Amino acid sequence: MTAIAVTIAGSDSGGGAGIQADLKTFSALGVYGASVITALTAQNTRGVQAIHDVPPAFIAEQMDSVFSDLKVGAVKIGMLSQAAVIEAVAQGLDRHGVRHVVLDPVMVATSGDRLLNPDAVLALRRLLIPRASIVTPNLLEAAALLDQPVSGTEDDMLAQGQALIARGAKAVLVKGGHGTGETSTDLLVTPEGKVRLEARRIATRNTHGTGCTLSSAIAAGLAKGFPLGQAVSEAKDYVTAAIAASDRLSIGAGHGPTHHFHAFW
Repeated sequence: MTAIAVTIAGSDSGGGAGIQADLKTFSALGVYGASVITALTAQNTRGVQAIHDVPPAFIAEQMDSVFSDLKVGAVKIGMLSQAAVIEAVAQGLDRHGVRHVVLDPVMVATSGDRLLNPDAVLALRRLLIPRASIVTPNLLEAAALLDQPVSGTEDDMLAQGQALIARGAKAVLVKGGHGTGETSTDLLVTPEGKVRLEARRIATRNTHGTGCTLSSAIAAGLAKGFPLGQAVSEAKDYVTAAIAASDRLSIGAGHGPTHHFHAFW
């Protein structure tokens, strides 16, 4: 049977993140990708120039169309900008009995600016974290979800992962890409313990869409029937290789994308 995954996220007109990155990742990993678009952006490698939000009712229509016809193995959720959109997505997940949900809580820009208003953050905590098979925050997002300082050590990362599990998450991947040092260490935290995933830190400016790519790679693994630990480990390997190959691309004048198809061209 064909493995199918769905991304529920915003569109990146520059092609490096969001829906576009997710669909590229699904394809590169041998999974058929479908999409539910929550926002349109005017965006390129230099930044986001404008955002046009999709009405919650139309997001619900997209979900009903996709899930009523396709046998979806996993869902990746990206940035949802408004509480009403989060509510529509949560209701859609319940309506269609979605089993595997990867939640990438896109909350904080690279500059450190908050991207979600307080109502949306509360809705994310209340409605989506408990419905997620795994939540994949970076250091800034984990801190924002918990109203705590940004983690400075692996012990802090573990504590914040455990705190998110206490709030209802089934598993948490706390990503250390915003840290420092020669290695980038992520912690997969579950009620049973932790798994440390380490990769060398790659010197490149082409890291646009890495969070989207990682979460969609996890969803691809779950759609193929992998256990969670295997899906996360293989997704980490894929993203690391995509970042390492990113300088083979010459895309735009700003922060370019990772190389989703590094294994093929």
